Amino acid sequence: MRTLILIVVGLVIVGIALWSAGAGRRRLVAALFTVGWLVVVLWNLRTGMSHGYSLQEELPIQLLIFAVPVAAGWLLAWKARAR
Repeated sequence: MRTLILIVVGLVIVGIALWSAGAGRRRLVAALFTVGWLVVVLWNLRTGMSHGYSLQEELPIQLLIFAVPVAAGWLLAWKARAR
């Protein structure tokens, strides 16, 4: 459940960030979101490992939490630029 919540939160944040940015700045916003979201995911990875999970258990989940919102953000930024 925590994985789904983090993915949804990431999608909401990137959606709001891109919606509030002008069309010319969406690639910059997507890049900044990528860096910021990486920090969040690394913090979540650290939290999971501090609760006894191994890196092998946590890494696939954290990759999913990172990849879905970041890919959506870059896709939206790219589609807005193509218009």
